[in-house]
Amino acid sequence: MDGKEKNNSLGEGAKSALLNEGETWGEFFRSIFYAFLIAISVRTFILQPFSIPSESMLKNLMVGDFLLVNKMSYGYSKHSLPFSLPIIPDRIFSDDVERGDVVVFRLPRDPDIYYIKRIVGVPGDKIQMINGELHLNGAKLPRIQIEDYVRTNEYGREERFEQFEEVMPSGKTYVTLNREYVRRADDTQVFIVPEGHYFAMGDHRDNSLDSRWPSSEGVGFVPFENIIGKATWLTLSFDNHSALWEFWKWFPEERRDRFFTTIN
Repeated sequence: MDGKEKNNSLGEGAKSALLNEGETWGEFFRSIFYAFLIAISVRTFILQPFSIPSESMLKNLMVGDFLLVNKMSYGYSKHSLPFSLPIIPDRIFSDDVERGDVVVFRLPRDPDIYYIKRIVGVPGDKIQMINGELHLNGAKLPRIQIEDYVRTNEYGREERFEQFEEVMPSGKTYVTLNREYVRRADDTQVFIVPEGHYFAMGDHRDNSLDSRWPSSEGVGFVPFENIIGKATWLTLSFDNHSALWEFWKWFPEERRDRFFTTIN
């Protein structure tokens, strides 16, 4: 093989290497693109992750909980899509929301804000709070007081809450908390849930801005189309309560007993 042939051979080898490299990068970017499409599809139509920023659902859901919402539970509306794109008329593949379900929904007065509450009233129900107890269609829901929920807050003080097991007519039970009498929340008018809407309340009854407040300042009745899905699973949970000066607590403590558990 002479020098010219050697150069030609090297040149072809270099071209082949460049071609293979180009194919490898192309496959890489295609894989990234497909992974992105799959992630968006899962988030849009199957499971959407959320984190808990407030104590309105204490103690069932705590600040620092990370959860997954099943978006297939009740079908899909425009609010199921990113930016509430108006390409789904009304609701498709619809299924009923049941009393006692914990749901994530878009706030009626500002759809960019997500709320999580428990549904206590379905269309046609009459809802009223009397002396801190929930009445459904004229009957007080049974509830059993259990041992107090006690915790230490970020200031090192003990906090104590009355704790009740409340029972829906279906037999579904869940825990609610009571700390103090709040007139506007604990003694209300009778709310009649209109067609196509639901009545939502927080489990921490004295610390929840929910359907007991009108939509202009709270939640009001929740339109069915605003409901994103059913909160089903906790994935991770971290206790990040710490004062600014407590640098040794800046890294949140794991609540491992809450990892990968179902939401009641």
